[in-house]
Amino acid sequence: MAFSSNPMTTVNRWLQRYFKRELLPLLADLRLAIALLLVIAVTSITGTVIEQGESLAFYQENYPSDPALFGFLDWRVILVSGLDHVYRTWWYLAILILFGASLTACTFTRQITALRWFSRPWNFYSQPRQFNKLALSGELEQGNLEEISPLLAKRGYKVFTRDRALYAQKGVAGRIGPIVVHASMLIILAGAIYGSMTGFFAQEIVPSGQVFQIRNIFDAGPWAEAQVPKDWAVRVNDFWIDYTPEGVIDQFYSDLSVIDEDGEELTQKTIHVNEPLRYKGVTLYQADWGIAAVKVKLNNSPVLEIPMGQLPTEGKSRIWGTLVPTKPDMSESVSLLATDLQGTLLVYDTNGQLVATVRKGMATEVNGIQLAIVDIIGSTGLQIKADPGIPVVYLGFGLLMVGVLMSYISHSQVWALEADDKFFVGGRTNRAQVAFERELLQIMEAIEPTATAAADATETSAIAP
Repeated sequence: MAFSSNPMTTVNRWLQRYFKRELLPLLADLRLAIALLLVIAVTSITGTVIEQGESLAFYQENYPSDPALFGFLDWRVILVSGLDHVYRTWWYLAILILFGASLTACTFTRQITALRWFSRPWNFYSQPRQFNKLALSGELEQGNLEEISPLLAKRGYKVFTRDRALYAQKGVAGRIGPIVVHASMLIILAGAIYGSMTGFFAQEIVPSGQVFQIRNIFDAGPWAEAQVPKDWAVRVNDFWIDYTPEGVIDQFYSDLSVIDEDGEELTQKTIHVNEPLRYKGVTLYQADWGIAAVKVKLNNSPVLEIPMGQLPTEGKSRIWGTLVPTKPDMSESVSLLATDLQGTLLVYDTNGQLVATVRKGMATEVNGIQLAIVDIIGSTGLQIKADPGIPVVYLGFGLLMVGVLMSYISHSQVWALEADDKFFVGGRTNRAQVAFERELLQIMEAIEPTATAAADATETSAIAP
């Protein structure tokens, strides 16, 4: 007996045997696939419940250590485990890859092997005893292939004959459906992983009239740099809010233009909630709003644009304010407060007393001067997202729906044989057993009126293949 003297050859053979006998069956195990699918579902739910991509202060405020949620879940656990960006953590991607490997192993060991059925010769039955193993079979005193062939063809069967034997089938797509389902799930996983590695999320608060490039990225994959646009920017042409007659916000809008490096407009769209702007794989959503500045005139001065900032209110309301000096030496001033863009501002003196209420386009006298409100400038809050994996995921879901529909198609097979002056007919199907039995009995009865009784007498089991 000859033995290989090359240790690498021995190792390779051992690895091949281990892969085929140990690893591949383990990966193809349905129980493993179900367990991984449940883990993916639980972690995805966690990523939906726990806010993603927020600041450290946010998690410290909402997930304190004392008391910790469920006794253990605090901001430290969230940050260390990566629950603040679940879909980009190494362990979540590892679970997706392992699930993909399990699906691939199952596809090649169980599903792809079914394709060999299409390349083999048709399995004609040549002996009457072969019909005994079928779920439904009948022995007819009369009948021939010339009679049964058109009956089967009329019901959608594709008929093949050889000598005095017949084989017919329909619903071949039902055998391919599970393969399409597996392939579509692999495509969905590939798209999700690709999107996690190359996508990004960003937020921008931009006043009306300004141009910005996407820079405030708070969550991005390791390969997302190539997706961040560098050859175009966005101009906020205008921002406004529609209010109901009761003064409640109805909708807020942003008129946006995508411009190139020379300032030329490439595309333009007015966006609002649930109606984003999409350009070259980047989507801009209307997400928030604010007040950026107020334009005022003091007596006959030029129009002054004074920035406004949001004041801390512990989440009870949203108020923006600014300080307007009323003397050149800034010895006297007033505070302007606004809660919306409807144009009404509250004027307070240095003692915190309300001294006037003024609307946009109007003026009031404070500290001996005429204070006119020219305009209130709003700022739009945009959420920006790029996920190159979305088209791949959509393709996978489309194939998944097709595959599921194909899987519901019954694959039915019928055999017939002329032998010993008798006519043998039998068949089986992978689903809709009752409907198939009714169909085959109708075919037998059309050939011989007493076929139903004969079939009932020879039918061994409606379940056994």
